[in-house]
Amino acid sequence: MSQPRILLDPTGERAPAARGRAPRLASLAGSRIGLLDISKARGDVFLQRVEERLVAEGAEVLRFRKPTFTRVAPVDLRQEIASRCDAVIEALAD
Repeated sequence: MSQPRILLDPTGERAPAARGRAPRLASLAGSRIGLLDISKARGDVFLQRVEERLVAEGAEVLRFRKPTFTRVAPVDLRQEIASRCDAVIEALAD
């Protein structure tokens, strides 16, 4: 039996909001996966490898990039990702 997992939200909320997990995709094949580069050094290198693995599993990959890692993604970028993707992976390579 697995232990319950505690997910930490790195935002500065005083009282973290309870958030449920999004449902898993039935399959990667045929899914549209967004990869969000937050503009930190070498994040693009990591995401390139992730993209290769996803494509090998039959996913269509869409790439996105934040203008800077120091701020949240602009609203229009978040809306585009939400409207075009079945799932998104956000990554950095620190």
